[in-house]
Amino acid sequence: MNKPITVLTRKGEQQLKDELNELRSVRRREVAEKIKVALSFGDLSENSEYDEAKNEQGMIESRIAEIEQTLAHAQVIDDEDISTEKVGIGTTVKILDMDMDEEMEFKMVGTKEADIDSGKMSDESPIGKAIMNREVGEEVEIETPSGAVKMKILEIRKDD
Repeated sequence: MNKPITVLTRKGEQQLKDELNELRSVRRREVAEKIKVALSFGDLSENSEYDEAKNEQGMIESRIAEIEQTLAHAQVIDDEDISTEKVGIGTTVKILDMDMDEEMEFKMVGTKEADIDSGKMSDESPIGKAIMNREVGEEVEIETPSGAVKMKILEIRKDD
């Protein structure tokens, strides 16, 4: 079975690699020490510290596996490959919500990097899908969970 390709920016790839390194070199050691201390308390049947440390270990190992899988099947977009002629992953986009007369700006990223609170919008979100591969000046009607919204692309650029 083929694994789906994950699209990442170079910066997103580096963030995942840094997190993976942190999990492997620091967090694994910390949780191993917690398990060791909890084991010293004796009876495991009523040892909540041990149970908590083992759960934490499971979450860390699961996250490590998820990051390794993502990186193994990632398509990384290099900054020099990013064009500002059309909206694409790695571009920063300014759009106008024509109904509310409000401007919004965000960076287009793959799903694994998406964090709307940090201004990073997924290419698979309703707005992301609707504006991908569109040019400055184009207007699009976007179906969102709260109804149809009309937007206009005002600017496409790439940031450092």
